[in-house]
Formats: sequence, structure tokens, C-alpha cells
Amino acid sequence: MSVSEAEVPGIDLRRLRQLLHQRLIESIELGESETLADSAALRGRIEGLIERLEEDLGRAIEAPTRLVLGEQVLQEVQGLGPLAPLMIDPSVSDILINGPHDVWVDRRGQLSRTELEFDNEAHLRRFLDRLVAAQGKHLDSNCPAVDARLPDGSRLHAMIPPLCAKGPVVSIRRFIEAQDSAEALVDNAMLSRAMLDLLGLAVNAGLNILIAGGAAAGKTTLLNGISQFIPAGERVITIEESAELQLRHPHVVTLEARQGNSEGRGQVDLRMLLRNALRMRADRIIVGEVRGHEVFEMLQAMTVGHDGSLSTVHANSPEDALKRLESLALLADVGLPREAIREIIGSAIQLVVQVARFRDGSRCVTSIGEVFADQGSLRVHEVFRFRPDSLDAHGAAHELALNRHGRHLPGAQRPSFLATLGQRGYAVPGSLQALYAAAGEEGADD
Repeated sequence: MSVSEAEVPGIDLRRLRQLLHQRLIESIELGESETLADSAALRGRIEGLIERLEEDLGRAIEAPTRLVLGEQVLQEVQGLGPLAPLMIDPSVSDILINGPHDVWVDRRGQLSRTELEFDNEAHLRRFLDRLVAAQGKHLDSNCPAVDARLPDGSRLHAMIPPLCAKGPVVSIRRFIEAQDSAEALVDNAMLSRAMLDLLGLAVNAGLNILIAGGAAAGKTTLLNGISQFIPAGERVITIEESAELQLRHPHVVTLEARQGNSEGRGQVDLRMLLRNALRMRADRIIVGEVRGHEVFEMLQAMTVGHDGSLSTVHANSPEDALKRLESLALLADVGLPREAIREIIGSAIQLVVQVARFRDGSRCVTSIGEVFADQGSLRVHEVFRFRPDSLDAHGAAHELALNRHGRHLPGAQRPSFLATLGQRGYAVPGSLQALYAAAGEEGADD
């Protein structure tokens, strides 16, 4: 329930909430701090404080206002404060806070400003300190940026001055479970049934897959969805800067990087986590996103017995994704020439899946490509592609940046691994067999 101050004549709801919150904190003695974790006890304490507040005011607070007031204070202490209504709204994918009085949301790809706000900067800082402290992290002038994971799996990133001059800046990427199932991806037209059959076969058979795309393109959503095809008897280890993946698998070990303290000590980066994961009897290693020196350890893991590993990378095309891996591996300063790095990438990565976010907010798999090494260079042969409905006379997809209206079509070339997997005993869906048999004729028409 949400009641604005204007709906409560004669009562400043915000001031009452602040006063009630302060009295609640003062009423909790040092030895009774467990009350904060007990919702039933906390509600009872809040009700008692509201009754005392009524006595001080010399008037009764109407039942709807009491309900709202109690819920707001409870959210201040245990929940997400003013953001609570947004965190239960299934249409909200991102919450962006640009200071205490400027809260924006992303609904289906469209940004809009909300009427919600924090009381002041101190209120916003208390909110942030409580959330990050729950994970043993801190946010201060010595550590002015932090990543944290909320109880529902959503990811929070916060920065404070001096990194941002106008006050705290917070970005919350919500985790919405219903969108992460493989079936939901097909229902939402992110990819076709045949594409899902292909990716399901590839994941089950242990092909190494790299998912590429821009920010908020749906890389993690796709990775979570296809993780359900990993055989249940395998041990999966995930490695992330901030744990965000919610894999659909019964045996997952989550490793999360750690920031250093104000003196730079205690830092554990992805590279160190990957080296440790190699000693943890992992069948598959999944790196949430590669962005630094850890890429070399990831490529080594993919080539020394951890088949079926998955990862994501920021890139605008499958070819760019491979070039980015090459550049990051060279930055790792392992002493290998570019040609050797390229050969390792060609051996490690079998499929590159490109995802895109269009201007209307929709997300779509625009390409699935098979990686080949060709005379010292890497090539990607497209086995699925997205063809927009609107093309100009030269075949340029001007509408591609606008919306997802179009079709997913098989490439002209049949994936070379289908025959190999069939010989190994994997059941290749008949839909894929028939689809690629007819792909040549349709490709000629295109």
C-alpha cells in the first residue's frame, strides 16, 4: 500500500516516519538487538511506539495511515526503504538513484522518473550502509565504490563522493526469476525454439560457449536460462565480481571476488579465484563476465578438462568478442605471442552467441556462430541469425536498432559439431536436421 503525504490531511507522514524510526532505534537496548531480525517482534514494538506517538500528538492516527506508517518504518529497518514498491514491481528491471531526490526506473527498456525519494543524503547513506554492511562490506571515503548482492539476487552498485560530486549514485539491476527460464526466453521471442534446441544440445554435450553483447543486452539472462541443460550430475563453479548468476542447476559452488581494504590488502580477484577453481574438482567453470587478466586462466580451464564452460563478454559482434578475448589475454602478460593466444582461443571457444538490446527495450539473440581457426586467424561461421523485417535496397537493417520485428533463420552452413555429437551418442533434434537441410534454399531466397 502506498499513501502520499497529501493523502493524510493534517499529518506530515514523512516527519512521523522519521520520528517513529528514531524512537524505534532508541528503544532497542544493546542487549536486545536481535529484535531487528525478528519481524513479528519488530512489528509489535512499532505498534507500541505508534500508540505512544498518538498520546504525544493528542489524537488518533487513522487505521490506513497507521498501516502505512508501520510498514514504512519496518522497511527502513529490515527492507529497502522507499524502494520497496519498486522491488516488487515485475516490470522494473533497473532502479537508478542519482541522489536522494532523483530516482529513475527502467521498465521494458524505457527510462522514467519516479515520485519516490529519500528524505535527504543522510537517509540515503544510512540505507546504503545497512545493505552493504550485511555482506561485510563498507562504503566510505577510503572505499567510495562497492558492489553488493541483495537478498533476492539483485545486484547493487553504489558510489559516493568524492567519485560523484552531487551525492551517492546507486544502480540496482533486479533479478527477475521468471525471465530466466529457457521456456520464458522462447516465449519472449529472445530466441527461437530451434535456437534453444541447438544451445541446449551444445550445453549438454560440453561445448564451450561465449555470450557477447552490450550492457543490459540480456547476457546473464541467457546464461541463466541455458544453464538448465547442464547435466545434473556435474559440479559447476561460478566466478564473479559480484555474485549475480542464478543458475538452474542442483550443484553450484559460487565464488565471489573481494575488494581490498583501505590499505589495498585482502583483495581477491577473478584470476585468483580461477586458479583455485581448477583445484576444486569442477566439471564446468562459469565466469560471469571476463573483463581483465583472468581471461587467460579461463581459456586454459576450457582446454584442460573443463568442457562445457560458459562466460559473457562485452562486445558488439561475435568477431569483436574474439578480438576482445585476444586483447585481454595479451594484457595478462603471460609471455605468449599473439598467434599462440589466438590458437588457444580457437581451441577453447566453440560457439559465440551475440545478444542485443533494441531501442524499444526488447532483447534478442541476433547471431549464433561457430568458431574456426583458419590459417592463423579466427573466423565465425554463422549457424543462426536474426533477420529484421525492414531492410533497405542495399540490405541494411535500419530498423534493427529500433525493434525486434523480424525472424530467426538458420545460416547457410550446417554446424560441423552436429555430426560429431551424433556419433558420440547425443540425440540431435530432428527439427535441427530438417532445418539445416532446407537452409540452403531459404538462404538463396534471402
